Amino acid sequence: MVREALDGCGKRHVLFNQRQFSITSIMLEISSGQTVGRLHVNGDSYPLEEFTAIFTRLMDYRFLPELKDQPESSPSRQLCRNMLDTLNRWAEIAPARVVNRAASMSSNFSKPFQAQLIRRFGFEVPETLITNDPELVKAFRARHQRIIYKSISGVRSIVQTFNDGDMDRLESIRWCPTQFQAFVDGTNVRVHTVGQKVFATAISTDATDYRYAHRQGGNRAKLRAVELSDDLAEMCVKLSEGLGLAFAGIDLKITHDNRVYCFEVNPSPAFSYYESNTGQPIARAVAGYLAGE
Repeated sequence: MVREALDGCGKRHVLFNQRQFSITSIMLEISSGQTVGRLHVNGDSYPLEEFTAIFTRLMDYRFLPELKDQPESSPSRQLCRNMLDTLNRWAEIAPARVVNRAASMSSNFSKPFQAQLIRRFGFEVPETLITNDPELVKAFRARHQRIIYKSISGVRSIVQTFNDGDMDRLESIRWCPTQFQAFVDGTNVRVHTVGQKVFATAISTDATDYRYAHRQGGNRAKLRAVELSDDLAEMCVKLSEGLGLAFAGIDLKITHDNRVYCFEVNPSPAFSYYESNTGQPIARAVAGYLAGE
């Protein structure tokens, strides 16, 4: 979608497909404080210093179809690993617009750590318990009545409501500290920030995790574009900027009395789901940012 948007505005760009790692190479060096080198891709060669922007959505190379059945020490795995490592290093130090640098994305690898950063920017965060003690969970549930649980790490998980059936397997958390939160009633709002631009989507659903509404026994979520207040939009932009993210997906819940809770800031948002349901020009905004707007 971003590539099509770049085509639409006539911006020259290069596409690298990870599955083509065997016919791609990169050379990188630091010389006199300058990043120099060459990228060989699709049969062409490009000086690294001529790139003015980088948009990276690299997946874990170990799961590429070309590598999944090969041993860890295979030459192909080593080639792919070394090349992607060099690409990542280049994206981290290149004097270009990068969406997004790994250092800025890293806060999302620990949800509890990121929540502390989120609070500094004026958002509320649900009361949270991280524990491997079942008795503390029971007390937390008794206090809040309705609670949810989800992953602590950056690995995607399905947010679930803790119910009576979960009591039978609660002892399992002794081997895996788990994050529990008080349930917040209100409207889910996903906010995408692209530089100074803000795109907000309200989600109507009865499911705990609207991304998996059908799996959780409800109707599919309904998405609609909404306008945030100027103050809230500015808070979202400042949050993204504060985390060093040029492009971010911010998960909010706005209660009936207009309290704003923030659950997470996604540094590599899969925005196509929201754009295809609302028509918001998110890809065009990303392309515009990469082009220097």
